[in-house]
Amino acid sequence: MSDCITTFFDAWQIENAEVRLAKIKSAVTESIRYDDPRTPETLMGIDALSHYVGMFSANALGWSAKVVKSDTLSNVTRVTVAFSGTGADGLQQVQLGQYFTEMEGDLISRMVGFVGTGE
Repeated sequence: MSDCITTFFDAWQIENAEVRLAKIKSAVTESIRYDDPRTPETLMGIDALSHYVGMFSANALGWSAKVVKSDTLSNVTRVTVAFSGTGADGLQQVQLGQYFTEMEGDLISRMVGFVGTGE
């Protein structure tokens, strides 16, 4: 797996917008395209992506996103990510998501995410 994918998901728990933006910039291309079930349309560019990730940081305080599994075929990496933190009930929760990423050199150029792992 590419380190940029881990770097990108490390940014999900950073509350400081400038630090989060710098981390995301080190992981994705300028023309990054991103989709997941919570985006009504494709997010285009680093600023839009950083804003979206910032909404996670703001709304899921104390939660983290960690790559737990990945494999690569050709130019596409499939990544399983565990989003975890304390739920409203005070108990630890884990939600899995699966992402498919395309690379341009050492950076992510396209990412599509899904809730769960398709099982």
